[in-house]
Amino acid sequence: MHSHHNGLKTAALLGLLTAMILAVGYWLGGSTGLMIAVVISLVMNGVSYFFSDKLALRSMGAQPVTEQQFPALYQMVRELSQQAGKPMPRLYMSPTSQPNAFATGRNPENAAVCVTEGITQILDYNELRGVIGHELSHVYNRDILISSVAGALAGIITMLAQLAWFLPFGSSDDDDGPNPAVFIAMLILGPLAASIIQLAISRSREYQADASGAALTNDPLSLANALKKIHYGAQRLPLPADGQLTSTAHLMIANPFSGGGIAKLFSTHPPMEDRVRRLELMAANSGPIQYLR
Repeated sequence: MHSHHNGLKTAALLGLLTAMILAVGYWLGGSTGLMIAVVISLVMNGVSYFFSDKLALRSMGAQPVTEQQFPALYQMVRELSQQAGKPMPRLYMSPTSQPNAFATGRNPENAAVCVTEGITQILDYNELRGVIGHELSHVYNRDILISSVAGALAGIITMLAQLAWFLPFGSSDDDDGPNPAVFIAMLILGPLAASIIQLAISRSREYQADASGAALTNDPLSLANALKKIHYGAQRLPLPADGQLTSTAHLMIANPFSGGGIAKLFSTHPPMEDRVRRLELMAANSGPIQYLR
């Protein structure tokens, strides 16, 4: 039920972004400017999509790890990948004290999973297995592709707004053109609305990865416990919200930055309490769990 609901929600939000592009383009009346914005934005986001794994891994200073270095990690990733019938991703570790993890790569054949040193120090085997299940689900659900499409659409809207500053106030038959106040409001509210929709898509995918990951490991409670520890650790050791990290944050299992109040409205992650509640409810409805190790 959650999977179907989140899928419909994502499709609706992507459709809304597309509709906004068409509406803004029509309102501005600049078909040439619209095409330029679309091409530039798609090229920029296409480059980001194909090189997202390298950019994300570099931003966290991640290094590849071998099975000899982390046999338990390799074992759980290999078993879960085989269970899902998918290729095993490349494994990396970031020398970061904050407990966190993320997956990247445009498809299962080009995927990478990265964990921080901090997360390996605070989670037990089952909890870390739950996190790996979550990250693998992001890859299997094609979330990187969905995020890239959402980013491209939001980028087009933002670029249109920037381009509009250099265009006449519309090209409609109305000699007076659009109201300047409405025009300026559109320039500000358009990109803001696009960003909010993009964040909503990201949050929806986090819920789905929690549910899919818990189903893959058959252990939603361990993922719930892991999320509690990760959230506390990330708040205690926040990462600096600057540089390439700002574009990598949405990939991580928990928001790596500190912030409350209005910052929560623009978070790429849903409230941790809600995620934990859903997983605990899933555990209560799934019966006895066979824990490992």
